[in-house]
Amino acid sequence: MKTLYISIIIALLLVSCRKETITPKVKYDKVQNEVKVDTSKVGIADLPIHFEGSEVLVFPIGELTVGTMKKGSYESVKSNDDNLPNFKVSNSMENEITGYIRNIKFQVIGQDSLHALTDKLVLIENITFIKSKKAFVYTLSDKDTNQDATIDLNDIKVLYVSDAFGTNFMKISPDLHEIIDWKYEEATNKIFFRTLDDANKNGQLDKADRVHYFYFGFKDKQAVEYKIM
Repeated sequence: MKTLYISIIIALLLVSCRKETITPKVKYDKVQNEVKVDTSKVGIADLPIHFEGSEVLVFPIGELTVGTMKKGSYESVKSNDDNLPNFKVSNSMENEITGYIRNIKFQVIGQDSLHALTDKLVLIENITFIKSKKAFVYTLSDKDTNQDATIDLNDIKVLYVSDAFGTNFMKISPDLHEIIDWKYEEATNKIFFRTLDDANKNGQLDKADRVHYFYFGFKDKQAVEYKIM
């Protein structure tokens, strides 16, 4: 019986510790920490990527890491050597780039100059090229929603689009709505996407919160919410 009591106490302590370490996705404090660029990080760019049907080279830009990265960060190749630098920022597929990307630079083929996608501090996790629309779609974090003074994978992810040259970069999902998924429907010339917002304001995105449905039309450049449930 004594052993049973000890086991219960240990289990309760473990549950208590686990609850304390949960990081909220959103905080609603009026006073927010200023997000600053970490000058100790070394910036690095991948070799250029070209998507069939586009007229630009894409250079993903991220941060040089050494050894095994922390949980919640992106790493394409793991190393057993803690002192070995990881020069890889992203992985590319047919029409997609994934990674831990801080910015992107675009270069029109045949020209020498490059321009950056944005001058804001963001974390881009996914870039998709829609060949028929000559447009890019981005899943990224653009705000320190959990107020830990950094923009990382623990912040809310939102949806952006740009044209094929990396200009006209615009947000199409609402603030403080976590993007669930999206798809482009060729027949309608629209992007359909779903988001989740913290309806009960508990800082977590869970089954108690609301799912929203939107479409974005390339013609009018507007996201519209629609009802389906």
